[in-house]
Amino acid sequence: MRTVILGERPHVLDEFIARRQALGQDTFDEVWDGEYHVAPGPSAEHGRVDDELSALLRSRARAAGLVRTGPFNLGRQDNYRVPDGGLHRGRPTGVFLPTAAVAVEVVSPDDETYAKIDFYAAHGVDELIVADPQHRTVRIWQLVGGKYDETGRSGLLQVSAAELIDGIDWP
Repeated sequence: MRTVILGERPHVLDEFIARRQALGQDTFDEVWDGEYHVAPGPSAEHGRVDDELSALLRSRARAAGLVRTGPFNLGRQDNYRVPDGGLHRGRPTGVFLPTAAVAVEVVSPDDETYAKIDFYAAHGVDELIVADPQHRTVRIWQLVGGKYDETGRSGLLQVSAAELIDGIDWP
């Protein structure tokens, strides 16, 4: 269910956000151009596919000189998205990272994965990998001329979507 509050934000909403932050429930919350998006924690199926994908990409990432992180804040404090994982050049530090070599997303019911694609492109994320547990699919895009082209293959990791689909022990 989507909820939009127009006008001044009620004080109770600020208390709600502060409580989520204090309890550590805001890990996947995002800020989209000043709009606060509350996202629930992932399902068990989501976590399992994320772990499977991470295991499949680990050695390929190391071979490419990339470092993996779990969920991270891509962007700035007033405008960021939280991919489920990332592969980075060098050793990223800080709370907000400006970009990533690869952003990894695992689709959950009612999430905003596909609405984030243009944001990732605008922030120079070279490749995007999206796994969908419900449909047992993996899609891969490469950034070409500032826009994503769905190639079905990661040039950085030298792996195809088909190889990842075959390698995942789907829930």
